[in-house]
Amino acid sequence: MRLKGKRVAILIEREFEDLEYWVPRMRLEEEGAEVVTVGTGSSDVYRGKGGLIARPDTTADQVDAGEFDALVIPGGWCPDKLRRYQAVLDLVREMYSAGKIIGSICHGGWVPISAGIVRGHRATGSTGIRDDLINAGAEWVDESAFRDGNIVWGRVVADIPSFCRELVNAIEAG
Repeated sequence: MRLKGKRVAILIEREFEDLEYWVPRMRLEEEGAEVVTVGTGSSDVYRGKGGLIARPDTTADQVDAGEFDALVIPGGWCPDKLRRYQAVLDLVREMYSAGKIIGSICHGGWVPISAGIVRGHRATGSTGIRDDLINAGAEWVDESAFRDGNIVWGRVVADIPSFCRELVNAIEAG
């Protein structure tokens, strides 16, 4: 259990990509991490694009970056909703500034873009956000998953295994 004693937040909103939420969550729990689902407060239950349900444990305005070792942002359409909440952007910025790991997969990159933390980083995600990442000052890289500084990037659903490996390694390394 490589992540025993680590606490990881996963952001959630409506229309999350089911596998990009559930698989990393289960992988982190398998390694012993305590995973906390952090919503926006817009609902008590969020439905994924594929119909799976996730319930938030708390909301972004109720947590402090100091409570967590890492934060994960799944894709789907939820990042477009998440980035509209100031508390979410503040949490992402605070964790980034503290050097904590931020994991972003697929469309999840919209949240770090809106938080203003991608400039100067190598980045990937769905090709649908390629131009957004470039326009925000990131260098687009077409790779399945990698770490750049304290951000772990994953491209798409098919790359979840690579993303999870990079994420677990980064959190373990601290």
